[in-house]
Amino acid sequence: MTFDFDREIPRAGTASVKHDGAAATFGSADLIPMWVADMDFAAPEAITRALMARAAHPIYGYTLYPDSMYEALMSWLKKRHGWEIERDWIVMCPGVVPALHATILAVTQPDESVIVQNPVYAPFFSSVTTTGRRLVLNPLRLENGRYAMDFDHLEQCVADGARLLMLCSPHNPVGRVWGLDELGRLLEIARKHDLIVLSDEIHADLVYPGVRHTALATLAMDGNSIITAVAPSKTFNIPGLGLSALIVPNPAHRAALRRVFDQLHVSAANPFSIAAFEAAYREGEPWLQSLLAYLNENRDFVRNYLINNIRNIHLIEPEGTYLLWLDCRALGMKDEELQRFFVQEARVGMSAGTIFGNGGTGFMRMNIGTPRRNVATALDRIKSALEARRRV
Repeated sequence: MTFDFDREIPRAGTASVKHDGAAATFGSADLIPMWVADMDFAAPEAITRALMARAAHPIYGYTLYPDSMYEALMSWLKKRHGWEIERDWIVMCPGVVPALHATILAVTQPDESVIVQNPVYAPFFSSVTTTGRRLVLNPLRLENGRYAMDFDHLEQCVADGARLLMLCSPHNPVGRVWGLDELGRLLEIARKHDLIVLSDEIHADLVYPGVRHTALATLAMDGNSIITAVAPSKTFNIPGLGLSALIVPNPAHRAALRRVFDQLHVSAANPFSIAAFEAAYREGEPWLQSLLAYLNENRDFVRNYLINNIRNIHLIEPEGTYLLWLDCRALGMKDEELQRFFVQEARVGMSAGTIFGNGGTGFMRMNIGTPRRNVATALDRIKSALEARRRV
């Protein structure tokens, strides 16, 4: 099967955060939006067909989670990741960010410590602080152009009494796909200190050739307690449908999570989200395989362009996700100037590295989930803007 990822699909006027929200975020709509983590590609046709079929039935009432939906998720995890789970482990959630908050409320107490490995997706920080927990930072280390966990510092954080670690795997924004040795060391520390790990694996299906994502829970041993967040939203470009799942082998933690959702009167059972969720996992694999090839070409295009044309911006080589972490420190600009440069001079809207916490200074995050001509135009604009600065 062939899929046209070069197709330009206008998104203006669809209430798109990425496109229609750009003016409010950047102060201008005259830019290429490469910030919010959704893609400018049509979702798999199987999802559209499933949504249209459900819409054809004119009653949109309260909806159960069907057996077929659970089976589709379980089959996907087994086939793609070698992970056999039990249906009872699955707790459905209205999106991964609500799942982060719910997990913290369920398995920690007020004023207990939660570890976050920065720089990282901004809701990791807010989910800790808004729930009244203490935020403990275990910064990643940038060594020879590649990020690594600081295990000695992590052990110190855990020894000081932290209850939960939030792991981003694959990592947004630095693009790491953690290796077996790293995940094994993490689990060893967790067992030693009775540390719960919440592993956000929403980008698990988006890895580049030669790299394999390992679900943390597949390596767990007695004494490990792992809660894993998964969703089709990033994989199949349906984040606006807002349905995810937590995989929770520990029955006490499952019960605690369900109590949190019951207390909040939150239901994730939207009939359209359910239809898309099942169709994605049941029929979306051919589309995903083509997407991965296209994203790999986009990544390589950016790397080669920077090497040949913009030496002062360095790509931190991503192993997963469609989000590129650009090291712009050699441009010699402070963060506010750097952001103004990209928006006002280059007219490219990217996410500022500072929103990902300490360690983001001097960096920008670029979303390459867009037709290649947009990537090329954005890079040409950046190059031209830098040349214009040099001529002044």
